[in-house]
Amino acid sequence: MRQEREEAGDVVQGLRAHRLSGLRPVHPTVVAATGLEARAVRRALPGVPVVRAGVGLSLLPHAGASLGGTLVTCGLAGSLRADVPPGTVLVPRRVLRPSGGVLECDPALVETLAAGARRLGQEPEQGMLATAPTLVLGVDRAAWLARGCVGVDMETGLLGARRVATVRVVLDTPERELDRAWRRPLTALWHPSAWAQLPWLAMEGRRGARLAAEVLASALGDAGW
Repeated sequence: MRQEREEAGDVVQGLRAHRLSGLRPVHPTVVAATGLEARAVRRALPGVPVVRAGVGLSLLPHAGASLGGTLVTCGLAGSLRADVPPGTVLVPRRVLRPSGGVLECDPALVETLAAGARRLGQEPEQGMLATAPTLVLGVDRAAWLARGCVGVDMETGLLGARRVATVRVVLDTPERELDRAWRRPLTALWHPSAWAQLPWLAMEGRRGARLAAEVLASALGDAGW
């Protein structure tokens, strides 16, 4: 119950900040799926409006349709290729939506984010990102790869705002997958196979979320936002 109240508070606070940002076009609104990712952004960019959206935008009313203006999703992603290892920064130019349509990311935002990554010594991978309706594991990775994607998230391609871009950092890969139990996070800890991944997730998840937020801060700072 306490967690549910905290999540609701995060959503209300984020939506309020998003509405207010429309009155002062200083920063884009940052969309983060989890509390870990949202906290990383708030530490790196205090004062920037952040909406904690839930995995797959599950915490937002109408699946994020209320979000408009300029949006940047920030956080973790999965890799679909062996040569895109953990820690790789993803700044895609295009996002394949779950419906099969393609979201063209805002070119100016993409270039700003890519430049922010390079200033931190990170050469971003800019191939197409997939937005999947569920956690992508096993042979499903190959299916998305065959459609021309190099990485996968569960949020960006669901957004319908006028200007959208994303910065992601790879967590899981074909060589190091998340346990299937994480497809249902509320019950994952009932499965001992998922317990073994907790130290790795705590360390690498935090590290990846922090790097994604630092790239975003580098980008926005240089752009004068």
